[in-house]
Amino acid sequence: MVLTAALRAFPSIFHGAALRLMGKTIVLTLLLFALLAAALWAGFHALRLYFGWGGGESWGAYGEATATLLVMVAAGWLLFRATAMAVMGLFADDIIEAIEQEDYPHVTARPVGWARSLRFALASVGRTIGWNIVALPAYVLLLVTGIGTIGLFLALNAYLLGRDMADMVEPRHPALPPLSRSGRWLMGLVSALLFLVPVANLLAPIFSAAMAVHMLLGRKTKS
Repeated sequence: MVLTAALRAFPSIFHGAALRLMGKTIVLTLLLFALLAAALWAGFHALRLYFGWGGGESWGAYGEATATLLVMVAAGWLLFRATAMAVMGLFADDIIEAIEQEDYPHVTARPVGWARSLRFALASVGRTIGWNIVALPAYVLLLVTGIGTIGLFLALNAYLLGRDMADMVEPRHPALPPLSRSGRWLMGLVSALLFLVPVANLLAPIFSAAMAVHMLLGRKTKS
């Protein structure tokens, strides 16, 4: 079922509504990261001036840039997925409705509203950052195994993504039985793997939303 949903989700990313949503998601996500980088640079600059660090203006600026870059690399690893999914969640109704109308025209959905979308986005960010910070010591310890860190990262984020994806679509169809835990996790695993691939990770939020629709409603079509 997960493979079928993933295959059916692929054409959906080229839907007009999906492309518009992808544009919004990428622009807003990059804007948030740009604001974070600017805030970090300003913070490091203020700290350097306050404590008198740096042997000269050029070396001080180099240190500020290096510190900002290192923090942004770490933030990108931890926050990109969370930020992209949260931003996409604010506008997810657009692509979800488009897929439902095109592939499941006889299914009636209940609109969830902007307020619930905002709560979903905030909850998604909080869970992702919180659980990955809790798992950070384990990530570091498992580095010696070679594959342990990536394995734990995928397992944890498959769970988190699966929950996010289910939370996007299940409230729209309260009469349908929720997705199983295994179905959620496998769906999240496909999404988590896609987020690891450069360039493809830009499509991952849209693909994830489309896959969730097909996972939930595809069962009804088959029954």
